[in-house]
Amino acid sequence: MTGRAFRFGVALRAAADRREWMEKCRKAEDVGFDTISVIDHLGNLAPFPAMVLAAEATERARIGTYVLNATLYAPALLVRDIATTDLLIDGRLELGLAAGRPSASREKLQALGMPYPTPAERATLLENVVSDLNRLFTDPAVNPAPSRRRPPLLLAGRAGRVLRLAAAHADIVAFNGGADGPNDRVGLPVFAGVEAIAERVELVKSLLGDRITEVEFNHEAPAVIVTAARRAALERLQHLAPSLSIAERGEVPGFLVGTSEQIVDKLIENRERFGFTYITVLEGGLDAMEPVIELLRQS
Repeated sequence: MTGRAFRFGVALRAAADRREWMEKCRKAEDVGFDTISVIDHLGNLAPFPAMVLAAEATERARIGTYVLNATLYAPALLVRDIATTDLLIDGRLELGLAAGRPSASREKLQALGMPYPTPAERATLLENVVSDLNRLFTDPAVNPAPSRRRPPLLLAGRAGRVLRLAAAHADIVAFNGGADGPNDRVGLPVFAGVEAIAERVELVKSLLGDRITEVEFNHEAPAVIVTAARRAALERLQHLAPSLSIAERGEVPGFLVGTSEQIVDKLIENRERFGFTYITVLEGGLDAMEPVIELLRQS
């Protein structure tokens, strides 16, 4: 697993118009990102039309979701959207799914007539969607027919129940890094320390069996800060990990902070320790990752 080459993804949020979205996607490909993904939150672009346009703007990058909120989709309609999108973008689709975290407050979602399921209910809904997708993608009567049996499936989560599901069914297991316990705040979660991440990775490794050489490990990097003032930058990340000391924040796998060379060293360390070879950054890290990706590709 640690012998895999690195892959990099960027999860984009929104754009003011068609031109801005296409330019942003082209830039991501030029920077060297292997995957361009769309975030599935209220207030952002709708994922499937955005993916089709992203493919029109680019040539080689895979186009994905990071990640679809499985609780919002009826499986039969979701398969139709996936199959149609995969067809229109020439099989470049990478499907990311998760149980979902709130993209708006309970009150706002209720006012919109949308569900606000509990974490356990969200996990059940994700399990049902994965089961239905597996069944529908092998059904010869499904039309439009997918361009292949099923696009590569990325399943993201932190809790044992979701990680067990990912170990059983995913081509890519994504560790989001969120802390244990209630984590229903809108936007980015509170992030866990390195020990919690190590426990989750070991759990998945223990469950993969013979699949361990086939499955890719992904990690979300919510903060990419290229700077010589590393300590000061880590201090500013307190809101993302308030229970961790500055030194502990520096060890969080998804906090890529320091000079380009230091970040490269950390990515290599993360690969050796955890098997993280596929790193997805948020839109704010698009520019910051350019010198990092260049250094890694040169090494």
